[in-house]
Amino acid sequence: MTEQQLMLGQPAPTFTLMAGNGEPVSLQDYVGRNVVIYFYPKNMTPACTEEACQFRDYHGEFADKGTVVLGISPDPVRSHERFAGKYELPFTLLSDPEYEAAKAYGVWALKKLYGREYMGIVRSTFLIDRQGRLVREWRNIRVKGHVEQVLEAVRELESAE
Repeated sequence: MTEQQLMLGQPAPTFTLMAGNGEPVSLQDYVGRNVVIYFYPKNMTPACTEEACQFRDYHGEFADKGTVVLGISPDPVRSHERFAGKYELPFTLLSDPEYEAAKAYGVWALKKLYGREYMGIVRSTFLIDRQGRLVREWRNIRVKGHVEQVLEAVRELESAE
C-alpha cells in the first residue's frame, strides 16, 4: 500500500491484517456494512485503553446501526488478544506492524513529545459506508467525547440512506 491523499466520497483504502485471534481480516469482508476504523498508538496505555473501552461501551449501539468497529495499532497479534481479553472488547483489533494501513490512511506521521520528534500513529478514526466509500474522518482526536461523535455520524449516515 502506498500513502495517498484520502478524499471523502472516494473508495476507502483496502487492507488485510491479522486479527487478535490470528485470522486475516480484510476491509473487503465488510462491504454492505458501515465500518468504523480507529487507529491508536499502543495497547494497554491509558488513552488507548480509555478509547477502546468507550467503543466497547457503545458497541451495541454501533451494531444496532449495522456498523462494524475495527481497532488498528502496530501491536503484535498476541498483544491484541491480551488487550481484548483484559477489557472484554467485543470488536476486532488488527495488527499493523509494518504500518501498511496506517500509511494508507495517512496516520503514520511525525509526532513531537517533550521536544523530541519521532514517527508514530496519530490517533484517528474513519467512517466507511456500506459501499466502501470514506464518508467521515477525525484526525488527531482527543478521546473524551469522541466515540459519541462517531456514533452520531453513524446515525446521520443511516438516516440519509
